[in-house]
Amino acid sequence: FGHNPFGMPKGGIEALESATTDTEKLAIVADQFDMVMNGYEICSGGVRNHNPAVLYKVFDLLGFSESYVEEKFGAMLNAFKYGAPPHAGCAFGVDRILMELIDETNVRETLAFPKNGSGVDVMMDSPSTVDSAQLKELGL
Repeated sequence: FGHNPFGMPKGGIEALESATTDTEKLAIVADQFDMVMNGYEICSGGVRNHNPAVLYKVFDLLGFSESYVEEKFGAMLNAFKYGAPPHAGCAFGVDRILMELIDETNVRETLAFPKNGSGVDVMMDSPSTVDSAQLKELGL
């Protein structure tokens, strides 16, 4: 559960607050899943956390301050104040599915937007520098 603080822990905030030992904290689970085809993960998903109090507590258990959480995820937390409903979802890895369909052994051969070793998309020259006129146009 701790590898994904955005998953909703089973038992909610009560489970988080009652966990006092490391063993109890490590026993907290969430509804998260992976779908596997021929040994390759092709889909991941789960029930997402929609409760700000639970999210703050999860990050607290992971050693992060409330101010850190607000700095990094303030927009999402603000949106939750308007009543985000319980929600779940998943995302398929089209590149990995394609890899299986065409019997390719290297996922790099099926990536739609491959990057080089520096994380640059050389075909799109991305990321690139944004000039001040573009920033002004966007109000940034």
